[in-house]
Amino acid sequence: MYKLLTLCILLSNFAFAQTTDEKHLKNLQQLTYGGDNAEAYFSFDNQSLSFQSNNKKWGLNCDQIFNLDINKAAKDSAYLPKMISTGEGRTTCSYFLKDGKHILYAGTQAADKACPPLPEARKDNKYLWAVYESFDIYVADLNGKIVSQLTNNPGYDAEATVSPDGKKIVFTSTRSGDLELWTMDIDGKNLKQITNGLGYDGGAFFSPDGKKLVFRASRPTAPEEVIEYKTLLAEGLVAPTNMEIYTCNVDGSELTQITKLGKANWAPFFHPAGKKIIFSSNHHSTRGYDFQLYMINIDGTGLEAITNKSIFNAFPMFSYDGKKLIFSSNRNNHGTRDTNLFIADWVD
Repeated sequence: MYKLLTLCILLSNFAFAQTTDEKHLKNLQQLTYGGDNAEAYFSFDNQSLSFQSNNKKWGLNCDQIFNLDINKAAKDSAYLPKMISTGEGRTTCSYFLKDGKHILYAGTQAADKACPPLPEARKDNKYLWAVYESFDIYVADLNGKIVSQLTNNPGYDAEATVSPDGKKIVFTSTRSGDLELWTMDIDGKNLKQITNGLGYDGGAFFSPDGKKLVFRASRPTAPEEVIEYKTLLAEGLVAPTNMEIYTCNVDGSELTQITKLGKANWAPFFHPAGKKIIFSSNHHSTRGYDFQLYMINIDGTGLEAITNKSIFNAFPMFSYDGKKLIFSSNRNNHGTRDTNLFIADWVD
């Protein structure tokens, strides 16, 4: 009986090993250890990452922005990256400028030095994101000195990323009354509204040639969905549980829905060849909270699972040379709630 049980366990472990094979990811390395570490994006020279963390061991009360040297973090689990944000308020959505000497991010510190409150628990247990009106977009140097403020408009301004040529920024704003995509020049001038559909348009990135945008969007259509969306937004909240992946040209034309999977499909990024999109999704899950990375062709065909380990994998970004993938995952967290950064060689 003991030998049979042992054999069953061995076979079970073998089966698990087979089902958790992630063939596109090789030489996986963990870069952070503790707290929630997310939205890590490569510098244009592929040597550094900007990211946000709330690691209590670093003395943080809520998310702050850091600059991480990839080689140092890969070699030393005790490595402490340099904080770029002021340590005040809450920050999010950082991204390197092309010069490699500056990082932009959104922060609430101008309104209040304290961390803004998280959404209160609801009786219906609905999962909500806060859309803080105090978020504005700043640019800081690598010593953390703020050199410019790109937005100073009532309402939410955040989720900014930079075009491959370094000349344009796309971001999400409520300045027109809804969560829409906008673009501006790298100095904050020449503002243009890109999307107009009711719903949350966010997390946008440029295509490798700079001609298109990929982003997540909710599109409430039923009367009760519209009422709920507008009511929550008026309270500074969104329910990110029903989103699909869209693309459009940088001027907003040729808006195309790429996924029709249901549930939450988000954190998209173009494959370096520009023909596929990697993103995070829980469409497959019966539990709701099980996010894996998937790849899909830009015409909506060829859906392929990229990850299958742990129950949270998101925020993927390819290095500019196409050789690496960075993403956030709660794998290897030893039963804690920690989400860490992982980098891997990408294999097509």
